[in-house]
Amino acid sequence: MARRPLPRILTSGQPLARMTNSASLARSRELARTAAESASDVFHPLIIIARGLRRLGAAGRGRWIATPREHRGPTAFFVGACVLVVCLVPYGPLLALITLMGAGAWAGRERTPVETGPGEAATERLRALYEALVPYLCVDGDPSPLYSPDGDWERAFPEYAFDDSGRLERLQLKYPAYFTDGEDGARARIEQVLYAKAGRGREYHFAWDELTNQLTLTALGPLPTDIAAQRFVTSPGELVLGFTDPDFVQRTLPVTGGEETRDAPPVVWRTGPRSTEPHLLALGQPGTGATTLLRSLALQALQHGDVLVIDGGGTGEYGCLAGRRGVLGVESGLAGALATLEWASHETERRLIAANRARQAGRPAPDDTRRPLWILADRPTALAHIASAEGREDPQEWLQVPLRHGRAAHVTVVVAEHFESAELLSEPVRAHTKARVVLGPATAEEVRAVLGAPPHTTPVAQVPPGRGYARLGTAPVLRLQVPATPDPLDDATGQAHREAVLALLPERTVPADGAGPAEPVDAPQPVDIRKAGEAPKTGAARKTVDVRTAGDAKAGDARKPVDIRKVDARKAGGAAAAEPAGGPAAAEGAPQDGEDGSAGEPVGAAVRAAHGKGGEPRVVNGSADASQPEG
Repeated sequence: MARRPLPRILTSGQPLARMTNSASLARSRELARTAAESASDVFHPLIIIARGLRRLGAAGRGRWIATPREHRGPTAFFVGACVLVVCLVPYGPLLALITLMGAGAWAGRERTPVETGPGEAATERLRALYEALVPYLCVDGDPSPLYSPDGDWERAFPEYAFDDSGRLERLQLKYPAYFTDGEDGARARIEQVLYAKAGRGREYHFAWDELTNQLTLTALGPLPTDIAAQRFVTSPGELVLGFTDPDFVQRTLPVTGGEETRDAPPVVWRTGPRSTEPHLLALGQPGTGATTLLRSLALQALQHGDVLVIDGGGTGEYGCLAGRRGVLGVESGLAGALATLEWASHETERRLIAANRARQAGRPAPDDTRRPLWILADRPTALAHIASAEGREDPQEWLQVPLRHGRAAHVTVVVAEHFESAELLSEPVRAHTKARVVLGPATAEEVRAVLGAPPHTTPVAQVPPGRGYARLGTAPVLRLQVPATPDPLDDATGQAHREAVLALLPERTVPADGAGPAEPVDAPQPVDIRKAGEAPKTGAARKTVDVRTAGDAKAGDARKPVDIRKVDARKAGGAAAAEPAGGPAAAEGAPQDGEDGSAGEPVGAAVRAAHGKGGEPRVVNGSADASQPEG
């Protein structure tokens, strides 16, 4: 039987030789790698220095290329002079070599690469935002579109920033030049898309730069709500409507918020003869802070002037002002509002006439014509509805003269109304109130209808009381947060806010309702209301206002005339005095209107006894008057 030959791998020596060569080759490679690593460890400083010198040389070459030709000669001469000085200084070349090696080592050090660019989640959000803008910013036929499906979003968004929670905080985007950025409708569509994709529930500010075709979106934080009523550092004639964002005004005021004092950016409204927007109109929904705004303005105005308050809603929100120094009246009934506004209209005319006569005579205007007078009307349309039902004149008609000529006479009118009753406002109120405020949640169309310009922020659905927008004349629209000024007589008011408001109220000049009622007038008496400066005509009947109580109307008693004349506060020491109710004969010794060069005080300057709904007498303001309870 023949034997089978052995496998070739066991009989041939070539595979063994190849295995031996492979092992020696691997050993050689290992030795070479070890030598290279050792050499790199040994020569690592030299490698760093060489890399640094190469970088310095490249930087110097770039600097030389960037140097203008006319400056290269002086630069070369300066470098040569420095080299010559170094060579002449003892040990200069050695020190220069050491300095050069140190600079090379510093420039050639290994730097940890800084991770730049957004993360994965941020990239996905920017990609989604880019794709959402494509239908609005892409036009067929554009050879190199900036926005296209599956395009490069990094070209369109040069700058962006995210907060710690991963939400978009700032975004700068480019748009093509053919986009109609001058149309409000086109802008509104882009802003709506950005608001939806950037995250709802926050306010965003949109800054359009038509020159460079760029739009900057900025997420705005909430306005501070911890600022209560307090004395603000302002000049006479300046009132703080509220506070806004720090980037949109160039002024700050020191305020106390909580337990700390800080600087806050205010919205300052300037009034007076040089003001371009001397009157204000505030609109809002019920409970959004319109009454709080008027109360805040009243507390600030009482520092330098007098205040008349018309509470058309009759809610008693201004009861804390009744009987205070500088408060000429707080009226909530139709009869009192008509009488007060009629006096305010005549007072405006008297101030204009007195100031004009003083200028013609070369004298300064009298002091009583320069003292600011504020007319605060809260919901006057409610009284207009009652007047229409009773067939009487609209109280807003008496606001026409103060609105038209109040700036020259130092008379300022502030009107607050609800949105649903804004159509009932008279034409003079709409035309002469250049300062506007919108409070509460409102759409961009509603804000534009009131302020005359759309807001540059996205309105939110839920806002705190006193939050809204303000625009003074033709200035930009600003966000606004009214200082917390609640009614101190309300049981729901906190103790801190109550004390803050009470601290700003002036002292009382007449007793409160609970301190003892004023003496009621024996019989309903006509009130003599004459224009300032008019002397009573001999034999002419006085213009009287018949104000009767319910009991007097039933009794049918004979009316006794009451002549209400000016009480000079300076001569009386600031205390209001009542006219004697004994008829004209009892007042013959009193000075007539216009005898001392001043006009009569309004209905409300002396002690007044008015009757409430139950018929009981109470002190409303400072004139002897009895008002008929309204049914």
